[in-house]
Amino acid sequence: MPDYTSRSGRFLAVAAFSLAAGIATGAMADERGFMALFEDQPAAADMTAYYGGDPQQQQAAPDDTQLGREYPTSTREMVSDPTNERAGTITVDTEGRRLYLSLGNGQAMRYGIGVGREGFTWKGRVRIGRKESWPDWTPPKDMLKRRPDLPRHMAGGEDNPLGARAMYLYSGEKDTMFRIHGSNEPWTIGQAVSSGCIRMTNEDVSDLFKRVKVGTAVVVL
Repeated sequence: MPDYTSRSGRFLAVAAFSLAAGIATGAMADERGFMALFEDQPAAADMTAYYGGDPQQQQAAPDDTQLGREYPTSTREMVSDPTNERAGTITVDTEGRRLYLSLGNGQAMRYGIGVGREGFTWKGRVRIGRKESWPDWTPPKDMLKRRPDLPRHMAGGEDNPLGARAMYLYSGEKDTMFRIHGSNEPWTIGQAVSSGCIRMTNEDVSDLFKRVKVGTAVVVL
């Protein structure tokens, strides 16, 4: 788990460069983006096999020595806002593995997050195009043609890889296939293990979900 102390100067320097970059990523191919929804989660074995992912890159579940540890259900904290963004904007500090929701008056709500592993990070300014509570998952028809063994539908719930809430990130009217979503694997928060999605604890993502609306700007650094 990283140290969640402020690094405002470095953060703002990264922000100035990143906003000019647009959505630039080594993982923006639709199939890689879609795999990000399932990496290291209950559906990961099927999805990784389908997309040819490297099993050695997957995040292992905690071993016996880790199982006795208590993982936080929430990491949120009110802090001074380092982003200079307007109130209501979400800023994702990928390197710092933090997400900020700007509240105005120089304040922000900060959350710990899990981010994309090396080669699967991305940057840009997007927006929340859709929100879902306990989101379902339905594989696309083309995927089912190639993998008829995959489930036709996965109902929302504790075993769903999207967790308790999902916020779907759009660029214009196009779904980027990346999400801010919950996770049933709290030991992955603060780590770089996904294929591009931003994961949070279920408690934190539920809190953020209540605070934002469709159309909210999201800046990924």
